[in-house]
Amino acid sequence: MTGDVHAAATRVLEACKRQGLMVATAESCTGGLVAGALTAIAGSSAVVERGFVTYSNQAKAEMLGVPMALIEAHGAVSEPVARAMAEGALPRSRAQLSVAITGIAGPDGGGSDKPVGLVHFAAARQGAATVARHHVFVGDREAVRVQSVLEALALLAELAG
Repeated sequence: MTGDVHAAATRVLEACKRQGLMVATAESCTGGLVAGALTAIAGSSAVVERGFVTYSNQAKAEMLGVPMALIEAHGAVSEPVARAMAEGALPRSRAQLSVAITGIAGPDGGGSDKPVGLVHFAAARQGAATVARHHVFVGDREAVRVQSVLEALALLAELAG
């Protein structure tokens, strides 16, 4: 874990501890790296409730309740699907805060409308509006995934307040 990731994960854990929040992650292209970054830190069990690795469309539907019609209409890498992932993680866990990541880490799989490096993020908090954003990251697969972890952690810290 890079120093930047460790520092960002520490900020999330501290903010969630202050607010009394538990976190769930719903990850696709990062394959559990956000949950891994958080749980690499001692004491994270006070904050991390669970992580969902939903790499396939079927997993997104079965584990998070993302409607297949939504995936078919917008594609797995889209804001509506990221929102549905984040919102679906809350009732399927004991967490009050969740983050979702879905993207194209590469090197293949991109196209003109959804290039390699496109990643959609969403964070949901009980009683608050879901926040979504996206980025097109540059670099190889590892670089896209690390940048995605950093963005997801920043989004969690923002919503944890």
